[in-house]
Amino acid sequence: MNAESLGRRARVHAALGDPARLAIVDALIVGDAAPGELSALLEMPTNLVAHHLKVLQDAGLVVRGRSEGDQRRTYVHLVPETLAMAASPSLSEVPRVVFLCTHNSARSQLAAAIWAQRSRVPVASAGTRPAERAHPRAVKVARRRGLDPAKWRTALVSDVVKPDDLVIAVCDIAYEQLPSEARPRVHWSVPDPAATDTDAAFEAAYDELAGRIDRLAPLVSAEEAAK
Repeated sequence: MNAESLGRRARVHAALGDPARLAIVDALIVGDAAPGELSALLEMPTNLVAHHLKVLQDAGLVVRGRSEGDQRRTYVHLVPETLAMAASPSLSEVPRVVFLCTHNSARSQLAAAIWAQRSRVPVASAGTRPAERAHPRAVKVARRRGLDPAKWRTALVSDVVKPDDLVIAVCDIAYEQLPSEARPRVHWSVPDPAATDTDAAFEAAYDELAGRIDRLAPLVSAEEAAK
């Protein structure tokens, strides 16, 4: 992430750091409004609304448009792309996501299957010491959650990962054992359900992986989709 991008995000965060400005943004998420309407809605003096709108406009969070009816009237529009910058940087033009764990038998397989449901970005999985087959409890959980494990096959990291992949290690051991030059870009410290070997442990692993993927997937855009 470059300094310019960080600077822009910092300005957005600074603009949103005032409760009044945050209230204005919340109001504009629902729809556009004239400054006077914002003043009435938020019970805020018009001069204070004008001040806060200038700060938000300077940060690129809002723009003003002239009414097509009464030309003396302006409406304030929220810029959702700028607001999204406050949440997290995006990962654009990712050719493929690869999930790694030690045995490629549970967490990485579940993560790849969940990702395939949530995103158009291609996905694969691999292990640093792949097992012969997927863990039976992972297969059971996958089917219970509407995933299809029929084509799951374990594979070695070196046979799967390519230089441009977004590699996500979903276990600590795989993350720590790989050499620094091959260290995954993203690390999720998800407990190994096989260590407990109960359905509940595998369900918990599924829930944690699904939650993390739901947060990450909207930030990742496919290479092909970007062209």
